[in-house]
Amino acid sequence: MKNLIATLLSLAAIGAVHAQEAALAPAMPPATPDAAPAPASPLTWNLGAITDYRYRGISQTRLHPAVQGGVDYVDADSGLYAGTWLSSITWAKDAGGGGHVEMDVYAGKRGEIAGFAYDVGVLGYVYPGNGLKDVPGFVNGNTGEVYAQVGQGPYYVKYSNALTNLFGFVDSRYSSYLDVGANLDAGNGFTIVLHAGRQHVQHSANASYTDWKAGVSRAWGPVTATLAFVATNAQEAAYTSARNGKFLGKNGVTLQVVRTF
Repeated sequence: MKNLIATLLSLAAIGAVHAQEAALAPAMPPATPDAAPAPASPLTWNLGAITDYRYRGISQTRLHPAVQGGVDYVDADSGLYAGTWLSSITWAKDAGGGGHVEMDVYAGKRGEIAGFAYDVGVLGYVYPGNGLKDVPGFVNGNTGEVYAQVGQGPYYVKYSNALTNLFGFVDSRYSSYLDVGANLDAGNGFTIVLHAGRQHVQHSANASYTDWKAGVSRAWGPVTATLAFVATNAQEAAYTSARNGKFLGKNGVTLQVVRTF
């Protein structure tokens, strides 16, 4: 899963500084008028780790660390983008299936209308070898969602709707997630991260819940670290690991470090 986990993740931007010589030797020809910096690459890579991969407040790694990374393509002129992101996971195997990897594939368009930023797209969560369709009480864990986000300044509202069954829940097509949050610039490279979300699981009231996150991130060039407190009101009966009996929605603190390239 991808934390719109959200609930969970910010990346540092890569800048470039160009200097010009104060004086040129007499024999050196003047710079050509069309000289310009090389355009930034439309591709951005990221690699990181987190102490506990929480997606929409629920641990995907049995409260253990995860290694994560991905690549994004962005067309600056049109706002179109596409990318993929991967993370280590344990939940599918703990539920009786298999697989240790989540692979997210997404595409969409960002832009601005009347002073409001928007982001619309489609996102697929793929769990290779999850095998949950063969486990009683589950269906295939692979999930597809469409989403739309509107924001102004640091504030945003995002709505996601599942086009398939949601993360292995039976008869859960059209489940939804509402995400409200803010990323507030605190100065000196610090950002305050605030989030509240509501996961509605179709035809499964016991699996529906609310989650919250409050944290702070700090950027050092291409490296960003985020420390966050995460909480949910999820029911233990729906989100307790079958592997060791741990409640995957318990309150906790996570530390994430991400490097962009």
